Amino acid sequence: MASKMFVNLPVQDLPASKAFFEALGFTFDPDFTDEKAACMVVGESNFVMLLTEAYFTSFTGRPVSDTAASTEVIVAVSQDTAEAVDRMGAAASAAGGEAAKHTQEASPMYTRAFRDLDGHLWEVFHLPPTPA
Repeated sequence: MASKMFVNLPVQDLPASKAFFEALGFTFDPDFTDEKAACMVVGESNFVMLLTEAYFTSFTGRPVSDTAASTEVIVAVSQDTAEAVDRMGAAASAAGGEAAKHTQEASPMYTRAFRDLDGHLWEVFHLPPTPA
């Protein structure tokens, strides 16, 4: 079954969030981006919708989680190499993100985690192919 995945995240400052993720190498689909939402392309069929907090709550009817006090989600994104994991982690820190834990090698997965400008937790990882 072919499908697409859209993760929706509330953000306080949409232009700042777009700039943060562009610094990490992500692009945005202009057909689904406006002043209330930005469609970040993560992969061929995977997207993250950055929604202003007011727009986000219009869908949920509930308050936005306080990411300083709790973690509501971990967004995990794979990379082709461990070097790409390190590049994205370094770019996140340089763009104003906060390292969430030390880089780790959990055999065989290599990971690096950070919090974005709104405190959402991201884990970037590389999982090498299993030998045949």
